[in-house]
Amino acid sequence: MTPYQIFEIVSLTVLVAILIFDLLIVVKRPHVPSMKEATAWVVLYVSLALVFAGLLFLSGEQQKAGEFVTGWLLEYSLSIDNLFVFIIILSRFAVPKEMQQRVLMIGILIAIVLRGIFILVGVQLIESFSWVFYIFGAYLVYVAWQQAFGHDDDAGEKDNFAVRLLKRRFNFTDTWNGGKIRLRSEGVTYLTPFLMVIIALGTTDLLFAIDSIPAIFSVTTDPFLVFACNIFALMGLRQLYFLLGGLLDRLVYLHYGIAAILGFIGVKLVFHAMEENELPFINGGEHIEWVPHIETWHSLLVILLAMVVAVVASLIKLRIDAKQTGDASLHLGPSEAELGADGHYHIVDATGKTFYRPLRVEHSETGTLQVVDAKGTEAPAADFHEDVLREAASQDMDPEALDEVRRRIAKGEGLDERELRERGDRNV
Repeated sequence: MTPYQIFEIVSLTVLVAILIFDLLIVVKRPHVPSMKEATAWVVLYVSLALVFAGLLFLSGEQQKAGEFVTGWLLEYSLSIDNLFVFIIILSRFAVPKEMQQRVLMIGILIAIVLRGIFILVGVQLIESFSWVFYIFGAYLVYVAWQQAFGHDDDAGEKDNFAVRLLKRRFNFTDTWNGGKIRLRSEGVTYLTPFLMVIIALGTTDLLFAIDSIPAIFSVTTDPFLVFACNIFALMGLRQLYFLLGGLLDRLVYLHYGIAAILGFIGVKLVFHAMEENELPFINGGEHIEWVPHIETWHSLLVILLAMVVAVVASLIKLRIDAKQTGDASLHLGPSEAELGADGHYHIVDATGKTFYRPLRVEHSETGTLQVVDAKGTEAPAADFHEDVLREAASQDMDPEALDEVRRRIAKGEGLDERELRERGDRNV
């Protein structure tokens, strides 16, 4: 086994361990990350990518290190386009804010698996048919034109094939049941929006991979490097979604930067196909010698230049518009009015004490109605504003459990005298 093969195995093991750790945090502690937390995770993933490149360089694989940095930046730049679709999908499925991290994480993990399959197929095609670069290149030039001048405003707003197929085959409900994929009501089992949204995210990302995977083949055809570039680009994407927040909509020229990158990569792929030409009806099946050769550092320079120009131009326009509208905010991160300092959504009782969501309402051993938050803290339901508690409980609780609480309230069970006096037989 060569040193490079050992490096591949160790790197993949570490990456999988990090992904599992990240997933456990999301599952065990559902919350919306604060600006500080999101920034820390983004910095961590970027640092890991740079450490990965540094280890490659120090191990004597200087060329592969350069290819990785270029490929990673390429995939990271193109993956930003995914964030716009993420916003649309999460909005369309009305994903509760406490659940957004979880659905994004699972959707991205699905995308990583699907991209891995896509990469293996792509490498086999390239090794067997070098002329496929002509197709990849032409397709990327077409996508670049569409990105710059023919926006698909419906991207993410309509159900894709996988979601439509599920809707035809199974019963679905619009009711969220925490992080569960099934809901049983009146003897009928329904699939929840949780399942639909993670499938929509994973399969939609695969459609974006149709652009990005051929693009990275212009940098390297090493399947390990291609997969590593995709993993590092996708790993920080979830936190980048929360970090950038409303700023994404304000980067009005970003799509031109992405289009420039795709166009350049498309031309590079066509040039590479011409250099390696084997098609008999082009130059008699011979390689085309006069085609300019584009080095890896050329690609790196174009990627950085395109993104910097697009972002700076957008920020300049934002500043000009701010003089007219008076709104100079960059709208980074989620709305702080909805979050605590630690990123948790919460409600407060009459004393101002914080209770973290998701929460549940249940009958205590003493027979009173209690609110139990995500950390196990309890308080009488009468201590909360009725409308606030009703909304939180309807979003956080299993519908069957909520119906049981409502039934008992209607009968006056589990309510102390103060609750009976203030609420009568009204629902939670």
